[in-house]
Amino acid sequence: MMPIRPVWGHTVGPAPRKYQSRVFAYGVIVAGVGVVATLCANLTILATASSPESALRAQPVAGSGTLVICGGGGIPDAVRTRFLELAGGVNARIVVIPTAHRSADGPGAGMALDSWKTHRLASIQLFHTRSRDVANDAEFVRPLSEATGVWFDGGLQSSLTEAYLGTEVERQLKSLLDRGGVIGGTSAGAAVMTRVMIAGGRTKPEVREGFDFLPGVVIDQHFLRRNRLTRLLSVLSDHPDLIGLGIDERTALVVNLKSHLLNVLGDSYVVACVPGTSGQAARLAILKPGDETNLTALKEAEDPSLAIAPALNFESL
Repeated sequence: MMPIRPVWGHTVGPAPRKYQSRVFAYGVIVAGVGVVATLCANLTILATASSPESALRAQPVAGSGTLVICGGGGIPDAVRTRFLELAGGVNARIVVIPTAHRSADGPGAGMALDSWKTHRLASIQLFHTRSRDVANDAEFVRPLSEATGVWFDGGLQSSLTEAYLGTEVERQLKSLLDRGGVIGGTSAGAAVMTRVMIAGGRTKPEVREGFDFLPGVVIDQHFLRRNRLTRLLSVLSDHPDLIGLGIDERTALVVNLKSHLLNVLGDSYVVACVPGTSGQAARLAILKPGDETNLTALKEAEDPSLAIAPALNFESL
């Protein structure tokens, strides 16, 4: 049986054909999952399916951490399995942070570990506080310095940043990535991955500061399910230097921070939104499960089709 050690702060209760892309106007509305077929007919499908063997070859390397960014609505087995592989498999030392959810303060907080305890791991711990003083305490943050993987549960993303932004917790999370570890999160745990963080709002977004694990990008989650294209394009109109990545439910984007390779896992789609230049509308492209592209090439290419994986001979994750 793996050791399970809750870690608590002072305020916590008990324990592949490719299609030519078109330029789209900002007024395009995604009407949920049911319109994906229509979008696919007009947007670029970025890259070809990854081979099953490519995931098995992935090994953490110092200075090349990985993000597993899930759009909410449940975590598919393939996503959870990939996260644990990147964290070291049976040698993984996992820390789960439930702070985004109000249940983290109650007696049922330990349930956040239930879905992870069915896997063989070296250790798994619960990590939570709402006190910034505690978040700067060396003993409290020690589990992060020993972790190979950290997972952020969903809830309210601002609860995560209010507790941890600018603290030793944030510094240790970035150190984890520097040494080749993996950070994952779902829903609110996806939104906090970027410096420009969408904190709320329907079509008019509320923007706050996130953790900046993935520079040059802004993330939106529950993307197709909750019709959030207009919201994301609104953020990009104010931040044209960023690429918007809208991740649908039960879908994850795996990002190798060294190679800038993006790989999609799960049941639905990721929509990449590349702001236009000189008054042009944003270019949109869909990535389906198994697709890959390179973030740098995607941003620099005049046409997203130039960022298709085979043409760039990407290394696999």
